[in-house]
Amino acid sequence: MALSIGIVGLPNVGKSTTFNALTKAQNAEAANYPFCTIEPNKAIVPVPDSRLEALAKIVNPQKIQYSVVEFVDIAGLVKGASKGEGLGNQFLANIKETEAILHIVRCFEDGNITHVEGSVDPLRDIEIIETELLLADMQTLEKRIERLERTAKTDKDAKAALEIAQALMVHIESGNAVRIFPQKEHESFKELNKELRFLTNKEIIYGANVDEDGLGEDNAFVLIVKDYAQKNGCEVIKLCAKIEEEMVSLEPNEKQEFLESLGASESGLDQIIKKGFEKLGLISYFTAGVKEVRAWTIRKGSTAPQAAAVIHKDFERGFIRAETIAYEDFIKYGGEQKAKEAGALRIEGKEYIVQDGDVMHFRFNV
Repeated sequence: MALSIGIVGLPNVGKSTTFNALTKAQNAEAANYPFCTIEPNKAIVPVPDSRLEALAKIVNPQKIQYSVVEFVDIAGLVKGASKGEGLGNQFLANIKETEAILHIVRCFEDGNITHVEGSVDPLRDIEIIETELLLADMQTLEKRIERLERTAKTDKDAKAALEIAQALMVHIESGNAVRIFPQKEHESFKELNKELRFLTNKEIIYGANVDEDGLGEDNAFVLIVKDYAQKNGCEVIKLCAKIEEEMVSLEPNEKQEFLESLGASESGLDQIIKKGFEKLGLISYFTAGVKEVRAWTIRKGSTAPQAAAVIHKDFERGFIRAETIAYEDFIKYGGEQKAKEAGALRIEGKEYIVQDGDVMHFRFNV
């Protein structure tokens, strides 16, 4: 399971620079991810997780395999995109396929970098893009309502779906994002969203792009973005896209020293990846052997057989049991054998809910 995040933003806000940093990170790691298909508008990068390194020190595997996250560069997003301006239709198709949105917002002044709207105004920029997303959802829903009106006369299910769709249209026309629609748990809404993949129902992370001076204390622009995000239940990550791109070529220890010199503990890109996982309810469990130590991405609340299926579908069908050690116990006792001797290895069945950081070994019938 790969998390897919679409990057949006007006021209000259730092979107391309951010994506370039991710692409460079991908290319630096490409040898370790032979299964990845690298496309011009996609970057597939590892999810930073220090627990893997800690496990590897004990197991001494041939390689470490991280979870990955896919970033998709959404081109052509300008005012009027919902009506086909710029690369409007292409933008809509690309963004519908992502699970979350990273909205890069310019939060710095620079006379050498022209702003498409003539001035730096984060709130205005956010509203331009979110209006386009809302209008796109409205157009998609209008077409579905027209179809439902024709079938609702003779189909009870279509009638129920029509009622929800009409209520949702009223909600959207009032300027509200789909993600705060009061009837989201209704089955008819779930079916609608599954088919139409509403853009404003996706989780949003705002990337407040600052200059180097802005990495310390929040400037006025960043404070505006944070206030807006808090009111709308969204997250904000502050980053300097230019510095993120420069850091890709640094060795891990050099990168850490550089971050500390800027008063930061981790890069903005690392924060975005981690926050994306959190917002989408994703966790990782681990397998640890001499061939590889690997992180596997699952949804929070997954059972042991469901987690096993991420490795191979046959593991789920023939599931017998899961031999499980909590990450903390694996580290505390120095590996599987000593954890087992200490009674920290548990035998879990089909009903077990996998916890973040579990180190697991599955037994199954072929």
